[in-house]
Amino acid sequence: MSFARRSLLLALAAGPATDALAGGVPTAAGNEVVVVGRLDALEGTPQAATEGVVTEEQLAARPLGRTAEILEVVPGLIVTQHSGDGKANQYFLRGFNLDHGTDLATSVDGVPVNLPTHGHGQGYTDINFVIPELVQAVEYRKGTYYADAGNFSAAGTVNLAWRDRLDQPFLTVEAGEYGYRRGLVAGSMAAAGGDLLLAADYTATDGPWDLDENLSRANGLARFSRASGSSRFSLTLQGYDADWDSTDQIPQRAVDSGRIGRFGHIDPTDGGASHRYSIAAQGEGALGAGRYRALAYAVDYRMELYSNFTYATDPVAGDQFEQLDDRSIYGGSARWSLPVDALGQSGALTLGTDLRYDDIGTVGLYRTVARQRSGTVREDGVKQASIAGYASLDTRWLDWLRTNVGLRADAFHFDVDSNIAANSGTESASELGPKLSVVFGPWQQTEFFVNAGKGFHSNDARGTTIAVDPADPSLPVERVDPLVDAFGSEVGLRTAILPHTQLSLGLWQLGLDSELLFVGDAGITEPTRKSKRRGIELSGIYAPFDWLVVDLDLAWTHARFDEPDPANPAAGDRIPGAVERVASMGVAVDHPSGWSGGLRLRHFGAAPLVEDNSVRSDPTTTVNLEAGYRISRQLKLSATLLNLFDAADNDITYYYESQLPGEAAPVNDIHFHPVEPRSLRVALTAEF
Repeated sequence: MSFARRSLLLALAAGPATDALAGGVPTAAGNEVVVVGRLDALEGTPQAATEGVVTEEQLAARPLGRTAEILEVVPGLIVTQHSGDGKANQYFLRGFNLDHGTDLATSVDGVPVNLPTHGHGQGYTDINFVIPELVQAVEYRKGTYYADAGNFSAAGTVNLAWRDRLDQPFLTVEAGEYGYRRGLVAGSMAAAGGDLLLAADYTATDGPWDLDENLSRANGLARFSRASGSSRFSLTLQGYDADWDSTDQIPQRAVDSGRIGRFGHIDPTDGGASHRYSIAAQGEGALGAGRYRALAYAVDYRMELYSNFTYATDPVAGDQFEQLDDRSIYGGSARWSLPVDALGQSGALTLGTDLRYDDIGTVGLYRTVARQRSGTVREDGVKQASIAGYASLDTRWLDWLRTNVGLRADAFHFDVDSNIAANSGTESASELGPKLSVVFGPWQQTEFFVNAGKGFHSNDARGTTIAVDPADPSLPVERVDPLVDAFGSEVGLRTAILPHTQLSLGLWQLGLDSELLFVGDAGITEPTRKSKRRGIELSGIYAPFDWLVVDLDLAWTHARFDEPDPANPAAGDRIPGAVERVASMGVAVDHPSGWSGGLRLRHFGAAPLVEDNSVRSDPTTTVNLEAGYRISRQLKLSATLLNLFDAADNDITYYYESQLPGEAAPVNDIHFHPVEPRSLRVALTAEF
């Protein structure tokens, strides 16, 4: 089968999305395997122009520097890092600095990854437990228009679907500069009438930093799956364990003065450790006149993180702090879809529910010196429960007109037991979100989309019951709203009118209600203002030959606060960290001669760092290259050059006040984490 054909293969997906995408354009749909040999015809029934699925063949052609970069297949999504590689990445999408995951609902095979009321950041999303070679598809949807999408989904949702089996067992050994080494072994076997997939993955690196990162990361996966007729079942066990030393963001003045280099550090004792162990069971099949899908899961999670962002405002003990999160998670979901008659027209009704319970034994913030605790800012036990129900109705009214109408209801309960009695308590909240999508066409291989809906994200439970400042209990603190509304709309189109090409265009806007946010780094809450974002996204894929695919994604965003700052009316309306322009372009080759590879350019533009736009970050552009040659049917040799042109850009930039040892007072300054320099990695894969 040719590469262009394989790159448009929609494998059996386990997540909520139902339409495949190549390079940002929906191409196929359904639970059957669909192969599209050319890009000259639209396939599938997407709900919006900016949703889709990227398949395993496309994923294999993308050079990755770190695990989370697999998410950059989502058009307009940027993945960065401001600390060690064991920590969750920073994400940027649709003018959001999503921090470590807020407003981007991420799941793996339907199991949610975002962690509410997390020790480091609300909605914390660490996908370092994922083994990229075992991902069958990345399914994504943007906006607030989907009834089955709940908490943290204002900007969008992403689901990574595991593979059920491998065609051949394989062993990959990889080594590179800066002490990088990795070993991966995976294979499938027949078992109990189904398939058993086993994998073990170990990665270690020192990184280019003056302070060795000493990253040690181990992943393991065991997955049993079985299909019988139209029914499917899977049981997945997964484990992840990592520890690391980190070089956090550094102040520009320290580099300019020669005190440290671009890859230097201020506090040599920053770092952390984390683990995640999970079990998930999923089944689907016929039920009455329709089909059901059900999921149940349990997760054990722990993170210890040591950071120092301001260095020495305490000249004696320093400013390092520890953030601890230790929890168990239990949850599940179920949905039932069946054909219905809607006012004389054929339709499909979907009813669903989501349940989740986070039993957070300890979520804490502590003052530390060289990772030794010197005091407690706050320490809490939290029990957070949520339940949701939703309904959506798909109706085809005419050959050129179909609609989706949905409604979702969510309810939350927070129970906080704080070491400061005044900050303990309970809180409950609920949310109702209507959804609407209208699709016109196709005409001349072109469809048009109109979408609108209401979404939300939850705030940290500790902020819903807080009464006093943990650092100074004599000071009262305002509580947060438990749930923050998001209102979104979008118009778009997708077309296959050009030969060998598909294009997708979306114009969107999103407003966030007035909100108060809990600041995990400080242990207090602070108010923010109402905001509004709008933007344009263009995605395309071009396959002139069976062995060559080119894709392009462009995104522009205008993000502003929508009201003055009551504490400082002259503060300005810019949203710090809101990236305005994003572009990516890729070329993927799988030639019959045995050569294969991929070239990817990634660019994200400047962003305001303060509300008055007086300080801005610089744009960042990197290029990654991967080339491989199949020596025989069993052996493949590949090489990856990360940051091909050795760009001296920044991965992330902040502007805030810090004080270096020896300075008399804090100084406002740019703080940055550099892009890693050019590095070479070589891998040998043996199939057996």
